[in-house]
Amino acid sequence: MEGDRMETRDILTRLQSGEITVEEAEQFFRKQPFEEDLGGEQGYAKLDTHRKMRQGFPEVIFCSGKADRFLLEIFGKLYDREGEVLGTRASKEQYELLKERYPKVQYDEVSRIIKIEKPGKVRKGCIAVCSAGTADIPVAEEAAQVAEYFGSHVERMYDVGVSGLHRMLSRLDVIQQANCIIAVAGMEGALASVVGGLVDKPVIGVPTSVGYGASLHGLSALLTMINSCANGISVVNIDNGFGAGYIATQINRLGVRDE
Repeated sequence: MEGDRMETRDILTRLQSGEITVEEAEQFFRKQPFEEDLGGEQGYAKLDTHRKMRQGFPEVIFCSGKADRFLLEIFGKLYDREGEVLGTRASKEQYELLKERYPKVQYDEVSRIIKIEKPGKVRKGCIAVCSAGTADIPVAEEAAQVAEYFGSHVERMYDVGVSGLHRMLSRLDVIQQANCIIAVAGMEGALASVVGGLVDKPVIGVPTSVGYGASLHGLSALLTMINSCANGISVVNIDNGFGAGYIATQINRLGVRDE
């Protein structure tokens, strides 16, 4: 750690003297693996506090399965450092636990998103989040709220699956104007293919575990999306709304930058 501090000071000194450019210094910091150990010798977490500089987004907490004391400390450390914090797959009990210490914390029971967000956040661009059915909304909302947390404007279109295609076509203008579209569907997962054939922007397919026996807990939808004949479709893991919201925000940022 002492070596890291000395190297950092050397880089800043060289920048101040004009020996290196701002871009060269920035490249150095992007490569630095600054991590914070929690738990001492028997550590239970290494916080990647340098992730925002490297990737543009701070670390997010996957809450499910974490012991209460671990969650409390991880949540607190990230909040203290960033001034906001986001957690996914949180339970109502975890929300109650965190609320005792952090009264500002917000929880959405549908998406199971838990967060403290900076006020006055500006959301730019446009991501369209479509769900095939009402039962797919929890995954769709996870994607939508992750994208909003990271600064994207989101348009929601829920229950617009292929069994009533006119419902989606009535909002086609909004879908076509978005920088990226997230298509969330269980059952046979056809929504991603339909959307992919109607737009000139990237489509992220999110298969869900919604469906009857032969849907195989989302495997049927996953295979449909992977095997789609429509161009411009990428696919994330089953029920992975977080992954879809994250990559959609990266795409949306590129779209905003080009405007």
